[in-house]
Amino acid sequence: MTKLRKPLIFTLCLIPVAAVGGWFTAQMSTASADKAALEAAIQQVGSKEMFMLITMIQTVVYAVICGFFGYIIADKIGLMRPFRLDKKNTLITLLAGSLCGIVLGADAFTFAKWIPELADSYEASGRSDAPTWIASVLYGGVIEEVMLRLFLMSLIALIGWKLLCRKENAVPEKALVISNIIAAALFAASHLPATVTLFGHLTPMLIFRCFLINGAFGIVFGRLYRKHGIQYAMLAHILTHIVSRTIWLIIF
Repeated sequence: MTKLRKPLIFTLCLIPVAAVGGWFTAQMSTASADKAALEAAIQQVGSKEMFMLITMIQTVVYAVICGFFGYIIADKIGLMRPFRLDKKNTLITLLAGSLCGIVLGADAFTFAKWIPELADSYEASGRSDAPTWIASVLYGGVIEEVMLRLFLMSLIALIGWKLLCRKENAVPEKALVISNIIAAALFAASHLPATVTLFGHLTPMLIFRCFLINGAFGIVFGRLYRKHGIQYAMLAHILTHIVSRTIWLIIF
């Protein structure tokens, strides 16, 4: 039972973050989603409020499962570090998160020039309200890192170690690198449903952009996780959203 104490405490701390993040993510989705896609989703559950409640509950469930088992797996493979921030690694993380935020902010001047629907969404992002910022920080910055890095990336590394490198006494670096790449690709793919909800369709350019940008960010966040700890991946992800949305706010 002693071994489960820290994972349980970590998971309990995630629940309020997931509840708030999930609720505001649902609110953000209902405000920005393609009308036809939103109406179809609401018809399935009965009302807008029920849609938001279900989204919040799903987020909490995902956070609990991925947080608890992710902590155990990460601890087993040596990636669960003390949950604190030191000066040197924090500075590295702030720089990485800021650069990712600038790249994402600049997306409004690159891909948005070729994708009209994307340009419209950036104008809306520039006028985004508090729920959008809260959803970006709590769901994007914390819950996504728990699901994609702490749980999924750790699980892939553990499986790769046990299946392909079982003679090694610890997870080899190559297994961590490969698991980071796979998790980053899945992180990018996880944004496709939101892309459909936002634009009502997918195009080759939207898919390419989704994998290029989110995949690259996923690799950065994953490297911070495996080198320094999940808290640094969270911090970089949060900062990415803050910097990019600040850019859009100033420009639009």
